[in-house]
Amino acid sequence: MTHPVTDLIHHPYVAPSGFDAPQPAVHKASTVFFPSVAAMRSREWKDKSAYTYGLHGTPTTYALEERLSTLEGGRQCILVPSGLAALATVAMSLLKTGDAMLIPDNVYSPNKALAEGELAAWGISHQTYNPMDPGDLESKISPATRLVWVEAAGSVTLEFPDLVALVQICKRKKVLVALDNTWGAGLAFAPFDLLPTIQPGLGVDISAHALTKYPSGGGDVLMGSVTTRDQDLHLRLKLTHMRLGLGVGANDAELILRALPSMDLRYRAHDEVTRALAQWCQGQTEFVQVLHPALEDSPGHRHWRALCKNGAGGAAGLFSVVLDARFNRDQVDAFCDALQLFRLGYSWGGPISLVVPYDLTSMRKQWPVHLQRGTVVRFAVGLEAFEDLRQDISQALQALH
Repeated sequence: MTHPVTDLIHHPYVAPSGFDAPQPAVHKASTVFFPSVAAMRSREWKDKSAYTYGLHGTPTTYALEERLSTLEGGRQCILVPSGLAALATVAMSLLKTGDAMLIPDNVYSPNKALAEGELAAWGISHQTYNPMDPGDLESKISPATRLVWVEAAGSVTLEFPDLVALVQICKRKKVLVALDNTWGAGLAFAPFDLLPTIQPGLGVDISAHALTKYPSGGGDVLMGSVTTRDQDLHLRLKLTHMRLGLGVGANDAELILRALPSMDLRYRAHDEVTRALAQWCQGQTEFVQVLHPALEDSPGHRHWRALCKNGAGGAAGLFSVVLDARFNRDQVDAFCDALQLFRLGYSWGGPISLVVPYDLTSMRKQWPVHLQRGTVVRFAVGLEAFEDLRQDISQALQALH
Protein backbone atom coordinates (compact mmCIF):
# COMPACT_ATOMS: atom_id res chain seq x y z
CA MET A 1 0.00 0.00 0.00
CA THR A 2 1.42 3.36 -1.01
CA HIS A 3 -1.45 5.85 -0.84
CA PRO A 4 -1.81 7.49 2.58
CA VAL A 5 -5.62 7.24 2.51
CA THR A 6 -5.41 3.47 2.09
CA ASP A 7 -2.84 3.34 4.87
CA LEU A 8 -5.21 5.26 7.15
CA ILE A 9 -8.06 2.87 6.47
CA HIS A 10 -5.97 -0.31 6.77
CA HIS A 11 -3.56 0.86 9.47
CA PRO A 12 -1.70 -2.08 11.03
CA TYR A 13 -1.51 -0.71 14.57
CA VAL A 14 -3.49 -2.65 17.20
CA ALA A 15 -3.65 -1.31 20.76
CA PRO A 16 -2.15 -3.62 23.38
CA SER A 17 -4.55 -5.83 25.32
CA GLY A 18 -4.88 -5.74 29.10
CA PHE A 19 -6.51 -2.31 29.44
CA ASP A 20 -9.00 -2.26 32.30
CA ALA A 21 -11.11 0.56 33.75
CA PRO A 22 -14.30 1.08 35.81
CA GLN A 23 -16.56 1.40 32.76
CA PRO A 24 -16.91 -1.24 30.02
CA ALA A 25 -15.55 -0.33 26.61
CA VAL A 26 -17.91 0.94 23.93
CA HIS A 27 -17.88 -1.16 20.76
CA LYS A 28 -19.63 0.33 17.74
CA ALA A 29 -20.18 -1.77 14.66
CA SER A 30 -22.47 -2.63 11.83
CA THR A 31 -19.85 -4.73 10.00
CA VAL A 32 -17.95 -7.31 12.04
CA PHE A 33 -14.76 -8.80 10.56
CA PHE A 34 -14.18 -12.54 10.18
CA PRO A 35 -10.70 -14.05 9.99
CA SER A 36 -11.78 -16.63 7.39
CA VAL A 37 -14.72 -17.90 5.36
CA ALA A 38 -14.88 -20.89 7.69
CA ALA A 39 -15.32 -18.55 10.65
CA MET A 40 -17.96 -16.59 8.78
CA ARG A 41 -19.94 -19.78 8.20
CA SER A 42 -19.54 -21.23 11.66
CA ARG A 43 -19.95 -18.33 14.04
CA GLU A 44 -23.05 -18.37 16.23
CA TRP A 45 -24.56 -15.18 17.66
CA LYS A 46 -27.68 -16.57 19.32
CA ASP A 47 -25.77 -17.92 22.33
CA LYS A 48 -23.38 -14.93 22.52
CA SER A 49 -20.38 -17.14 21.80
CA ALA A 50 -19.27 -14.96 18.89
CA TYR A 51 -20.04 -11.88 16.81
CA THR A 52 -21.49 -11.77 13.29
CA TYR A 53 -23.12 -8.38 12.76
CA GLY A 54 -23.60 -5.29 14.89
CA LEU A 55 -27.37 -5.74 15.04
CA HIS A 56 -26.89 -9.16 16.63
CA GLY A 57 -24.65 -7.91 19.40
CA THR A 58 -21.30 -6.43 20.39
CA PRO A 59 -19.30 -6.74 23.59
CA THR A 60 -21.08 -3.62 24.84
CA THR A 61 -24.63 -4.86 24.30
CA TYR A 62 -23.76 -8.37 25.50
CA ALA A 63 -22.40 -6.85 28.73
CA LEU A 64 -25.58 -4.85 29.29
CA GLU A 65 -27.82 -7.83 28.58
CA GLU A 66 -25.94 -9.98 31.07
CA ARG A 67 -26.09 -7.34 33.80
CA LEU A 68 -29.80 -6.82 33.29
CA SER A 69 -30.38 -10.57 33.48
CA THR A 70 -28.60 -10.58 36.83
CA LEU A 71 -30.61 -7.58 38.04
CA GLU A 72 -33.97 -9.19 37.33
CA GLY A 73 -32.99 -12.75 38.19
CA GLY A 74 -33.33 -14.04 34.65
CA ARG A 75 -30.92 -15.93 32.41
CA GLN A 76 -31.29 -14.27 29.00
CA CYS A 77 -32.07 -10.76 27.84
CA ILE A 78 -32.58 -8.86 24.61
CA LEU A 79 -32.37 -5.10 24.11
CA VAL A 80 -34.85 -3.05 22.10
CA PRO A 81 -35.18 0.66 21.28
CA SER A 82 -37.85 1.48 23.92
CA GLY A 83 -40.05 0.08 26.65
CA LEU A 84 -43.00 -0.06 24.26
CA ALA A 85 -40.84 -1.94 21.76
CA ALA A 86 -40.24 -4.52 24.49
CA LEU A 87 -43.99 -5.02 24.94
CA ALA A 88 -44.53 -5.22 21.18
CA THR A 89 -41.68 -7.70 20.71
CA VAL A 90 -43.25 -10.03 23.27
CA ALA A 91 -46.65 -9.90 21.56
CA MET A 92 -45.26 -10.36 18.05
CA SER A 93 -43.07 -13.27 19.15
CA LEU A 94 -45.76 -15.25 20.91
CA LEU A 95 -49.09 -14.48 19.24
CA LYS A 96 -50.60 -15.35 15.87
CA THR A 97 -53.96 -15.02 14.15
CA GLY A 98 -56.70 -16.63 16.24
CA ASP A 99 -54.83 -16.23 19.54
CA ALA A 100 -56.12 -14.15 22.45
CA MET A 101 -54.35 -11.93 24.98
CA LEU A 102 -55.47 -10.65 28.37
CA ILE A 103 -54.37 -7.28 29.76
CA PRO A 104 -55.22 -5.64 33.09
CA ASP A 105 -57.76 -2.84 33.04
CA ASN A 106 -55.13 -0.47 34.45
CA VAL A 107 -52.56 -1.44 31.81
CA TYR A 108 -50.00 0.97 30.39
CA SER A 109 -52.10 2.69 27.72
CA PRO A 110 -49.74 2.16 24.74
CA ASN A 111 -49.88 -1.60 25.36
CA LYS A 112 -53.67 -1.41 25.12
CA ALA A 113 -53.39 0.72 21.98
CA LEU A 114 -51.13 -1.93 20.43
CA ALA A 115 -53.77 -4.57 21.17
CA GLU A 116 -56.54 -2.44 19.69
CA GLY A 117 -54.48 -1.51 16.62
CA GLU A 118 -51.90 -3.79 15.06
CA LEU A 119 -52.76 -6.95 17.00
CA ALA A 120 -56.46 -6.66 16.24
CA ALA A 121 -55.67 -6.07 12.56
CA TRP A 122 -53.64 -9.29 12.57
CA GLY A 123 -56.58 -11.27 13.96
CA ILE A 124 -55.34 -11.38 17.56
CA SER A 125 -58.09 -10.63 20.08
CA HIS A 126 -57.79 -9.22 23.58
CA GLN A 127 -59.83 -8.65 26.71
CA THR A 128 -59.21 -6.62 29.83
CA TYR A 129 -59.52 -8.12 33.30
CA ASN A 130 -59.77 -6.62 36.77
CA PRO A 131 -56.24 -7.01 38.20
CA MET A 132 -57.57 -6.72 41.75
CA ASP A 133 -59.80 -9.77 41.24
CA PRO A 134 -57.86 -12.96 40.41
CA GLY A 135 -61.17 -14.73 39.81
CA ASP A 136 -61.94 -12.33 36.97
CA LEU A 137 -58.67 -13.23 35.29
CA GLU A 138 -59.31 -16.95 35.71
CA SER A 139 -62.80 -16.70 34.25
CA LYS A 140 -61.54 -14.93 31.14
CA ILE A 141 -58.75 -17.35 30.23
CA SER A 142 -60.03 -19.34 27.25
CA PRO A 143 -58.52 -22.11 25.10
CA ALA A 144 -57.35 -19.35 22.72
CA THR A 145 -55.51 -17.39 25.42
CA ARG A 146 -51.78 -17.49 24.84
CA LEU A 147 -50.50 -14.50 26.82
CA VAL A 148 -51.48 -12.66 29.99
CA TRP A 149 -49.95 -9.30 30.91
CA VAL A 150 -49.60 -8.24 34.54
CA GLU A 151 -48.44 -4.96 36.05
CA ALA A 152 -47.32 -4.23 39.60
CA ALA A 153 -48.12 -1.50 40.34
CA GLY A 154 -50.76 -0.57 37.77
CA SER A 155 -50.25 2.31 35.41
CA VAL A 156 -51.41 5.76 36.63
CA THR A 157 -53.60 4.58 39.53
CA LEU A 158 -50.92 2.35 41.08
CA GLU A 159 -53.10 -0.48 42.37
CA PHE A 160 -50.91 -3.36 43.52
CA PRO A 161 -52.45 -6.72 42.53
CA ASP A 162 -52.06 -10.09 44.17
CA LEU A 163 -49.28 -10.89 41.74
CA VAL A 164 -48.65 -14.30 43.24
CA ALA A 165 -52.28 -15.34 42.73
CA LEU A 166 -52.36 -14.03 39.16
CA VAL A 167 -49.18 -15.92 38.28
CA GLN A 168 -50.40 -19.11 39.93
CA ILE A 169 -53.59 -18.97 37.84
CA CYS A 170 -51.58 -18.59 34.64
CA LYS A 171 -49.31 -21.48 35.58
CA ARG A 172 -52.27 -23.69 36.38
CA LYS A 173 -53.90 -22.79 33.07
CA LYS A 174 -50.58 -23.25 31.23
CA VAL A 175 -50.68 -19.73 29.80
CA LEU A 176 -47.58 -17.57 29.47
CA VAL A 177 -47.51 -14.59 31.80
CA ALA A 178 -45.50 -11.43 31.10
CA LEU A 179 -44.82 -8.64 33.56
CA ASP A 180 -44.20 -4.99 32.78
CA ASN A 181 -41.53 -4.63 35.44
CA THR A 182 -40.62 -0.98 34.85
CA TRP A 183 -42.03 0.10 38.25
CA GLY A 184 -40.29 -2.65 40.22
CA ALA A 185 -37.10 -2.35 38.12
CA GLY A 186 -35.73 -5.63 39.47
CA LEU A 187 -35.31 -3.98 42.89
CA ALA A 188 -38.73 -3.97 44.58
CA PHE A 189 -39.27 -7.71 44.13
CA ALA A 190 -37.84 -10.64 42.17
CA PRO A 191 -40.12 -11.23 39.14
CA PHE A 192 -38.89 -14.77 38.47
CA ASP A 193 -38.89 -15.85 42.13
CA LEU A 194 -41.86 -14.23 43.86
CA LEU A 195 -41.90 -16.58 46.88
CA PRO A 196 -38.28 -17.74 47.23
CA THR A 197 -38.68 -19.30 50.68
CA ILE A 198 -42.17 -20.73 50.15
CA GLN A 199 -42.37 -21.75 46.50
CA PRO A 200 -38.96 -21.32 44.85
CA GLY A 201 -39.10 -20.67 41.14
CA LEU A 202 -42.66 -19.34 41.09
CA GLY A 203 -42.57 -16.31 38.85
CA VAL A 204 -43.46 -14.75 35.56
CA ASP A 205 -42.26 -16.17 32.26
CA ILE A 206 -41.17 -12.83 30.84
CA SER A 207 -40.13 -9.50 32.34
CA ALA A 208 -40.34 -6.47 30.07
CA HIS A 209 -38.57 -3.35 31.30
CA ALA A 210 -38.43 0.25 30.10
CA LEU A 211 -34.76 0.99 30.69
CA THR A 212 -35.72 4.57 29.83
CA LYS A 213 -36.75 4.96 33.47
CA TYR A 214 -34.62 3.90 36.46
CA PRO A 215 -31.75 2.08 34.70
CA SER A 216 -31.07 5.24 32.66
CA GLY A 217 -31.87 7.70 35.41
CA GLY A 218 -31.18 10.73 33.26
CA GLY A 219 -34.31 11.20 31.20
CA ASP A 220 -32.16 11.10 28.07
CA VAL A 221 -32.15 7.48 26.84
CA LEU A 222 -34.87 5.42 25.17
CA MET A 223 -34.37 1.68 25.55
CA GLY A 224 -36.16 -1.47 26.67
CA SER A 225 -35.35 -5.04 27.57
CA VAL A 226 -37.06 -8.44 27.59
CA THR A 227 -35.72 -10.95 30.11
CA THR A 228 -36.54 -14.64 30.52
CA ARG A 229 -35.32 -17.76 32.27
CA ASP A 230 -36.47 -20.32 29.71
CA GLN A 231 -34.04 -20.90 26.85
CA ASP A 232 -36.66 -21.98 24.30
CA LEU A 233 -38.82 -18.97 25.07
CA HIS A 234 -35.81 -16.70 24.85
CA LEU A 235 -34.94 -18.10 21.42
CA ARG A 236 -38.45 -17.37 20.14
CA LEU A 237 -38.11 -13.79 21.32
CA LYS A 238 -34.59 -13.44 19.97
CA LEU A 239 -35.47 -14.70 16.50
CA THR A 240 -38.36 -12.24 16.25
CA HIS A 241 -36.01 -9.55 17.50
CA MET A 242 -33.57 -10.45 14.71
CA ARG A 243 -36.21 -10.62 11.98
CA LEU A 244 -37.60 -7.23 12.96
CA GLY A 245 -34.12 -5.73 12.83
CA LEU A 246 -34.31 -4.26 16.32
CA GLY A 247 -31.13 -2.75 17.69
CA VAL A 248 -29.85 -0.17 20.16
CA GLY A 249 -27.04 2.34 19.84
CA ALA A 250 -23.73 1.59 21.52
CA ASN A 251 -23.58 5.00 23.17
CA ASP A 252 -27.06 4.50 24.63
CA ALA A 253 -25.98 1.11 25.96
CA GLU A 254 -22.93 2.81 27.43
CA LEU A 255 -25.13 5.31 29.31
CA ILE A 256 -27.25 2.53 30.81
CA LEU A 257 -24.12 0.58 31.83
CA ARG A 258 -22.74 3.70 33.46
CA ALA A 259 -25.96 4.37 35.38
CA LEU A 260 -26.69 0.83 36.60
CA PRO A 261 -24.30 0.86 39.60
CA SER A 262 -26.12 3.83 41.12
CA MET A 263 -29.64 2.63 40.34
CA ASP A 264 -30.36 1.13 43.74
CA LEU A 265 -29.25 4.34 45.49
CA ARG A 266 -31.40 6.47 43.19
CA TYR A 267 -34.39 4.16 43.49
CA ARG A 268 -34.25 4.41 47.28
CA ALA A 269 -33.92 8.19 47.13
CA HIS A 270 -36.96 8.47 44.83
CA ASP A 271 -38.85 6.09 47.10
CA GLU A 272 -38.10 7.91 50.36
CA VAL A 273 -39.24 11.34 49.17
CA THR A 274 -42.25 9.91 47.33
CA ARG A 275 -43.55 8.18 50.45
CA ALA A 276 -43.16 11.39 52.47
CA LEU A 277 -44.96 13.48 49.85
CA ALA A 278 -47.77 10.94 49.50
CA GLN A 279 -48.29 10.94 53.28
CA TRP A 280 -48.34 14.75 53.36
CA CYS A 281 -50.85 14.86 50.50
CA GLN A 282 -53.23 12.71 52.53
CA GLY A 283 -53.71 15.71 54.80
CA GLN A 284 -54.71 18.09 52.01
CA THR A 285 -58.47 18.50 51.71
CA GLU A 286 -58.31 19.09 47.95
CA PHE A 287 -57.21 15.46 47.49
CA VAL A 288 -59.96 12.95 48.22
CA GLN A 289 -57.60 10.00 47.70
CA VAL A 290 -53.85 9.42 47.50
CA LEU A 291 -52.65 6.36 45.61
CA HIS A 292 -49.32 4.83 46.58
CA PRO A 293 -48.76 1.13 47.38
CA ALA A 294 -47.00 1.86 50.68
CA LEU A 295 -50.03 3.74 52.07
CA GLU A 296 -52.20 1.43 54.15
CA ASP A 297 -55.46 2.52 52.52
CA SER A 298 -54.15 2.44 48.95
CA PRO A 299 -55.64 -0.35 46.77
CA GLY A 300 -53.52 -3.49 47.07
CA HIS A 301 -51.33 -2.29 49.94
CA ARG A 302 -51.33 -5.68 51.63
CA HIS A 303 -50.21 -7.36 48.40
CA TRP A 304 -47.37 -4.85 48.05
CA ARG A 305 -46.38 -5.37 51.68
CA ALA A 306 -46.36 -9.15 51.33
CA LEU A 307 -44.37 -9.19 48.09
CA CYS A 308 -41.96 -6.33 48.66
CA LYS A 309 -40.10 -7.70 51.65
CA ASN A 310 -42.82 -7.01 54.22
CA GLY A 311 -42.82 -3.33 53.39
CA ALA A 312 -39.06 -2.94 53.53
CA GLY A 313 -38.83 -3.27 49.78
CA GLY A 314 -39.07 -0.49 47.27
CA ALA A 315 -42.12 1.43 46.17
CA ALA A 316 -40.62 3.48 43.34
CA GLY A 317 -41.07 7.21 42.75
CA LEU A 318 -44.69 7.48 41.60
CA PHE A 319 -47.85 8.49 43.41
CA SER A 320 -51.20 9.74 42.21
CA VAL A 321 -53.88 11.90 43.78
CA VAL A 322 -57.58 12.16 43.07
CA LEU A 323 -58.68 15.78 43.17
CA ASP A 324 -62.15 16.42 44.51
CA ALA A 325 -64.82 16.21 41.81
CA ARG A 326 -65.88 19.77 42.59
CA PHE A 327 -62.81 20.99 40.72
CA ASN A 328 -63.35 21.19 36.96
CA ARG A 329 -60.79 20.46 34.27
CA ASP A 330 -59.70 24.10 33.95
CA GLN A 331 -59.00 24.27 37.68
CA VAL A 332 -57.04 21.01 37.63
CA ASP A 333 -55.05 22.24 34.63
CA ALA A 334 -54.35 25.51 36.46
CA PHE A 335 -53.04 23.50 39.44
CA CYS A 336 -50.67 21.54 37.21
CA ASP A 337 -49.57 24.67 35.35
CA ALA A 338 -48.83 26.41 38.66
CA LEU A 339 -46.30 23.77 39.71
CA GLN A 340 -42.76 25.04 39.27
CA LEU A 341 -40.47 22.15 40.22
CA PHE A 342 -42.80 19.46 38.92
CA ARG A 343 -42.55 19.85 35.16
CA LEU A 344 -45.29 18.76 32.78
CA GLY A 345 -43.95 15.72 30.96
CA TYR A 346 -44.29 11.99 30.42
CA SER A 347 -41.97 9.23 31.68
CA TRP A 348 -40.24 9.11 35.06
CA GLY A 349 -37.12 7.87 36.84
CA GLY A 350 -34.98 10.92 36.06
CA PRO A 351 -33.69 13.70 38.34
CA ILE A 352 -36.52 16.15 37.57
CA SER A 353 -39.98 15.68 39.04
CA LEU A 354 -42.89 15.43 36.60
CA VAL A 355 -46.68 15.74 36.70
CA VAL A 356 -49.49 14.67 34.33
CA PRO A 357 -53.28 15.02 34.73
CA TYR A 358 -55.29 12.11 33.35
CA ASP A 359 -58.83 11.70 32.07
CA LEU A 360 -59.47 8.28 33.54
CA THR A 361 -62.89 7.97 31.91
CA SER A 362 -61.20 7.73 28.52
CA MET A 363 -58.77 5.06 29.75
CA ARG A 364 -61.05 2.62 31.60
CA LYS A 365 -64.25 0.85 30.62
CA GLN A 366 -65.83 1.98 33.88
CA TRP A 367 -64.76 3.89 36.94
CA PRO A 368 -62.92 1.51 39.32
CA VAL A 369 -64.95 0.87 42.47
CA HIS A 370 -61.89 1.38 44.67
CA LEU A 371 -61.29 4.93 43.41
CA GLN A 372 -62.98 8.08 44.64
CA ARG A 373 -64.63 10.25 42.02
CA GLY A 374 -62.54 13.13 40.73
CA THR A 375 -59.58 13.88 38.49
CA VAL A 376 -56.46 11.75 38.72
CA VAL A 377 -53.09 13.53 38.68
CA ARG A 378 -49.89 11.50 38.72
CA PHE A 379 -46.66 12.78 40.23
CA ALA A 380 -43.28 11.29 39.29
CA VAL A 381 -40.82 12.33 41.96
CA GLY A 382 -37.27 13.17 40.91
CA LEU A 383 -34.26 13.73 43.12
CA GLU A 384 -35.12 17.17 44.51
CA ALA A 385 -35.42 17.77 48.26
CA PHE A 386 -38.67 16.80 49.96
CA GLU A 387 -39.38 20.22 51.47
CA ASP A 388 -38.96 22.00 48.14
CA LEU A 389 -41.37 19.60 46.41
CA ARG A 390 -43.86 19.86 49.28
CA GLN A 391 -43.84 23.63 49.09
CA ASP A 392 -44.30 23.46 45.32
CA ILE A 393 -47.45 21.37 45.63
CA SER A 394 -48.68 23.57 48.48
CA GLN A 395 -48.38 26.80 46.50
CA ALA A 396 -49.92 25.24 43.39
CA LEU A 397 -53.02 24.21 45.37
CA GLN A 398 -53.90 27.88 45.61
CA ALA A 399 -54.58 27.85 41.86
CA LEU A 400 -57.53 25.53 42.50
CA HIS A 401 -59.31 28.27 44.40
